[in-house]
Amino acid sequence: MHWNEFVSRVRELGQYPTEAEAVRVSRTVLSALGGQVTGPERVDLAARLPVEAAEVLVGQVPATRTLTASRFVDSVATRLDDATPATARWDVSSVLCVVAEAAGEELTRRLLAELPAGFALLFGKAELTPAA
Repeated sequence: MHWNEFVSRVRELGQYPTEAEAVRVSRTVLSALGGQVTGPERVDLAARLPVEAAEVLVGQVPATRTLTASRFVDSVATRLDDATPATARWDVSSVLCVVAEAAGEELTRRLLAELPAGFALLFGKAELTPAA
């Protein structure tokens, strides 16, 4: 996938009026994700993303503490002008669904295993929990 395809897909999923808006949201979410994904998953994800997306992802120093899905969305909301938690959730999901498409099923499962509960829905995946 090339950067223009990535942005076009984000624009389509997020129903953004302009390509510039899709680029802004993509860069913001990828930057936030870069702080949360570490280890081999980070390297593998960067290898599957377009170069421009990978540079944003790996340009972030991994955080010392992983955020919950809710706090992750809140952190994105603070980075986007005029965002609310609801619009930030939409933005995050629009980008992370495209990230999941680029990553493929196996790598997406590994990413979700590394991230706290709640992230699966942001990636457009069902979050299944074992029965007690």
